Formats: sequence, structure tokens, C-alpha cells
Amino acid sequence: MDDLAGHARRLRSLPPSCGPVRLIAVDGHAGSGKSTFSARLASALGEAPVLRLDDLATHEELFTWTDRLRTQVLAPLSRGEPARYAPYDWTARRFGPPRTLEPAPVVLIEGVGAGRTAVRPFLAGLLWIEGDSEASWERGRQRDGPGLSEFWDGWTAAEQRHFAADPSYPFADAVIRRMPEGYMWLEGPLESAVTSRIITDSEA
Repeated sequence: MDDLAGHARRLRSLPPSCGPVRLIAVDGHAGSGKSTFSARLASALGEAPVLRLDDLATHEELFTWTDRLRTQVLAPLSRGEPARYAPYDWTARRFGPPRTLEPAPVVLIEGVGAGRTAVRPFLAGLLWIEGDSEASWERGRQRDGPGLSEFWDGWTAAEQRHFAADPSYPFADAVIRRMPEGYMWLEGPLESAVTSRIITDSEA
């Protein structure tokens, strides 16, 4: 099991990526455990703020929230200013009162698509939660109950389309594997590619 405190120290040492903020994305399939992991990592980071993409998505815009993210969150953070965004109420189907997100040294952005192309230029790191899509979706269905079965049918189709067009996994710096106790951090595809390129260049 890898120590979250040690990884938290490494994340804090990364260069800022969005103004003064080190923005760390936690991506993966719905139901893979992103929220639980993000909460634990935020605690290890000294209660770092967490932006949940479920607050920016809507029933009609499951993945077309990038403009809202850019204007309400990324732009002010890049200026070193607090971000203000209106979280979506999934029960009332409308946006609620604004929340403030401070430009802390490390901010986590958690949700499916957190590592998408439009967000990656603002990221200091991209973490992918390991998990087969079908198994993750089944966990999500069991968690939410039969009342949301129709929603999950639409979600899984939308998620498949999103990752087919704009995958995050190939750009992950680390893959996070759930263990019986805690998490193990594995080298991500991006880091593997960099290491392989360095070795190849050194042999040339």
C-alpha cells in the first residue's frame, strides 16, 4: 500500500499549473471510486479544496460543461482569484446558490472527464482510478439503486462516447489501484512513455 501523505508532499512540490494553483485531476469511470479517493487525498493534503464535476454537469449537459468550468473556475484561479460557481441540483434540476473555491496551493478536480483535452493545459497532474468500465458502472448502479436505472443507461452510453472521442487514460501521470486497505500508486501511461523515450534516446 502506498502512503497518501508521501504522495501529497510530492503533489505540493509540483510547479503551479493554473495561476498559483497546482490543479490535480482525478479521472476514471463512473462508479470507480473517484469521490472516496479524492476525499482521502484532500485530507492528506491538509483539506485541499475539491471541485466535483457533478456540480458543473447537468441532465442535458453530461459532458459539455467545459465552457462553464473555464469561465467560472479556471479563469479566476489562473488569475489567483477565488472561483465562484453555481452547483447543479440533480434533484431540483436547476443550479443552486454559488459556492466559492479558493486558489489553494493544491486543488483537486474530480469526475469523469477531469483529464479531458480542454482541461489538461491547466493541470499539474492527472490521476486515473483503475477499474474496468462495466464493473465500475455496476457498482454505481448498486450504489444509486433501481430508481436511477434509466439515468445510468443514458450515462454509460454518454461516457463511452466521451472517452472514445477524448480519452484521459493515455495522459495519466499515475494510475491509482484500490487495495483492501488504502491505495497503490502505479506509473501512468504518460510517465511510462516518457521513461521509455528517455531510455531509447540514451541508447541512440
